[in-house]
Amino acid sequence: MDEPKKQRSLWGLIVAAVGMFGFAFALVPLYDVFCDITGINGKTASTPTETSDRVDTSREVTVEFVAYINPGVRWQFTPQVKQITVHPGETKIIKYDAKNLNKVATIGQAVPSVTPGVAAKYFNKIECFCFNHQPLEGGENAELPLVFYIDPDLPKEIETLTLAYTLFNVATDNSTVEQHSEVDNVKAL
Repeated sequence: MDEPKKQRSLWGLIVAAVGMFGFAFALVPLYDVFCDITGINGKTASTPTETSDRVDTSREVTVEFVAYINPGVRWQFTPQVKQITVHPGETKIIKYDAKNLNKVATIGQAVPSVTPGVAAKYFNKIECFCFNHQPLEGGENAELPLVFYIDPDLPKEIETLTLAYTLFNVATDNSTVEQHSEVDNVKAL
């Protein structure tokens, strides 16, 4: 094989490797866009919404509440109610109980998902503890509120949906808890 062909082959391999790396790097944002468009993956909105201006009293939907704790997180985290029945468009308030079982302060972050995944875009959170980090001192308890409604445009065949939160540990030292509390206080202003 002559030298120019070797050089072209080398450059072709380099371009292919860079292209594969770029494609792999872009997969996560592309997947997020795909999930947003199709409603797959059960991802709910990460920002508050307004209350509904209409309620469909001719229909009821069962909403189940589940809580998971990521391995290694020493918290108790449970919904105060396991399920409720709502009219689409009706605003409801439920609470989750959280307790830091550590002797030191930690910060939790709850990540929601809805099943079936297509129902996620119809689950609207007006207020949710999942929008913010939850700093708790060692042994501290907290009631975490969720204010939500199910969009009246929820497909008729969906009669039950499940909201699951998975709790993750964001930080484990006191200085980080204080920093996050200060940031959250500034955001509230």
